[in-house]
Amino acid sequence: MDIIELLKSAFMGLVEGITEWLPVSSTGHMILVDEFVKMNVSETFWNMFLVVIQLGAILAVCVLFFRELNPFSPSKGKEGRRDTWVLWGKIVLGCIPAAAIGLPLNDWMEEHFYNAPVVALALIVYGVLFIVIENWRASKREEMAVAGSFGSRAVVAGGRPAGAHFAAPAADIAEDDDEDLDFGSIATLEDLSWKTALGIGCFQVLSLVPGTSRSGSTIIGGLLLGCTRSVASKFTFFLAIPVMFGASALKLVKYFVKGGTFGTNEIAILGVGCVVAFVVSLIAIKWLMGFVRRHDFKCFGVYRIILGIVVLVYFFVLEPMLGL
Repeated sequence: MDIIELLKSAFMGLVEGITEWLPVSSTGHMILVDEFVKMNVSETFWNMFLVVIQLGAILAVCVLFFRELNPFSPSKGKEGRRDTWVLWGKIVLGCIPAAAIGLPLNDWMEEHFYNAPVVALALIVYGVLFIVIENWRASKREEMAVAGSFGSRAVVAGGRPAGAHFAAPAADIAEDDDEDLDFGSIATLEDLSWKTALGIGCFQVLSLVPGTSRSGSTIIGGLLLGCTRSVASKFTFFLAIPVMFGASALKLVKYFVKGGTFGTNEIAILGVGCVVAFVVSLIAIKWLMGFVRRHDFKCFGVYRIILGIVVLVYFFVLEPMLGL
């Protein structure tokens, strides 16, 4: 068993655990890391590892939100169990667009789009989108606050006029002018309609392009459709459960169909990567849910733009210049 390869796998798990949930593209980062930290495995195993390592990350969601997602919880009454089944129905509905388009195009996308230039461009484009959308949200919120459209910050979502996503009283804005408050007409998962769930699922299709970020595309969709950042982020986590389990199962089937096998080294490498991704994801998810309640996503937009530029400079300027 090669300890160096296990350390590389642990590093990949660290990258996966952090970037899977932040809107910065986990697959994009994994592809870029592979340019500099090459694992001594077959290309077939690497392509499978790139997807299946996400199982560790998604298990963190199942653990953290187990009670909320468990329709058989003894602490839930009849209404609570019904609401949980409705939530699962919305999750499944939201996954249909990506499954319908992603399954037939999966191999073609991997062949043509899984490269550093595509990742870099996607990072930049969606980084700009995050900044533009958050600036729009902030201006909209201030307009409605100045107009006196709303009273208390604690007003429930059902009391907000349709489309009034970012209202806060002027006093609250002055009080928290260094923090972008989390407002939206869809303030809880119960407020999330079937139509909105399907709409967010359509945005998830954009994540088929590496570098876009599955969480980034669905969060953008949620914000544009009226969700608070908290609801958009949480529903993004839940959408990942069937998507990532399904994608991992498909990759494993393809791996074995193509003659791939698991020896001791392969099992150890995959196991270490998944365990590290699980532990790091627990921390990353908790941090992000706290962060989005008080801050916007513009910092992630700036990060994406800077990283995308660095990647383009490296591959189109430094690499040819240095003959790497």
